[in-house]
Amino acid sequence: MAERTRVERIEVDRVSRVFGSTWALRDVEVAFEPGAVELVVGANGSGKTTLLGVIGTLVKPTQGEVRYVPDQGEDGVRREIGWGSHEALLYSDLSPRENLGITARLHGVHPDVAWARACDRFGVGRFGDRPVRVLSRGQRQRAALARALVQGPSLLLLDEPTTGLDSEGVERLLAVLEEEVGARAIVVVVTHEPELFARLPVRSTRLDRGRVVSER
Repeated sequence: MAERTRVERIEVDRVSRVFGSTWALRDVEVAFEPGAVELVVGANGSGKTTLLGVIGTLVKPTQGEVRYVPDQGEDGVRREIGWGSHEALLYSDLSPRENLGITARLHGVHPDVAWARACDRFGVGRFGDRPVRVLSRGQRQRAALARALVQGPSLLLLDEPTTGLDSEGVERLLAVLEEEVGARAIVVVVTHEPELFARLPVRSTRLDRGRVVSER
């Protein structure tokens, strides 16, 4: 397992992204750092998910660049990313415990350690041995969030992480994000519900039709 180097800062420098004739992002300039939950907000189609994909190395900018400090190359950055998207990114015929075990092994984490931490943080133990395909939307979301945090990422990217969660699930998520901020992880969250994060230290970047219209 290659040695990991924590991401300490992300600089998005005049990034644009075009899909066909559609400009998803236009000259976006913003930096993300530890110390607060970095909320990315805006209307549907404003470019939020595309920006998250660019930061997460999944979407290549058409113009501009993303710099990671310290510079460690794309492979190094990817080892540091915990990703949570609209999809659960779990094998549907496997249980949450089995899914987390696969991810843990990929990152050199003992599966039992990963599972114990997931149970403590997200309460997945009571449904952890059932196939993902029979779980509720909220249960799948809890398992997906636990998977995203398996390796203790220094860069946590979450797209609408409260979707499907009940009040207990939201409270667990907020407690975990507070811990991650305290541990100096960079936490970037795309959300339509910024008010849910009001009790946490937050910085906000608002997009409108692919452009940054307000930040911090």
